[in-house]
Amino acid sequence: MRCVIARYPFDLTKIEVEQSMTGVPPEPVTGVSVTIDRRVYPVMQVGEVITRQNRRDFTVAEMRRALTRLGFTCHDARPVAPSWAARADDDPLGW
Repeated sequence: MRCVIARYPFDLTKIEVEQSMTGVPPEPVTGVSVTIDRRVYPVMQVGEVITRQNRRDFTVAEMRRALTRLGFTCHDARPVAPSWAARADDDPLGW
């Protein structure tokens, strides 16, 4: 399938993406992620591997759209857990 990523056309298939990510250890997920062969990768890491471009050259939205069209499952970023150190009813000085 033809995908345009960072203004460059790529002919990608699901099998080619899976093969490209074989043996690549996943980085810690801090944002949008994708599941490839039961492993969860950051979308930007996958984009860098399959396009061989710098991560600054494309966006998360471009990669997410392309990977979804190829049939992969993308996941939103996990919400940040609230800090229990500060309560809403405390004033800034802790009085």
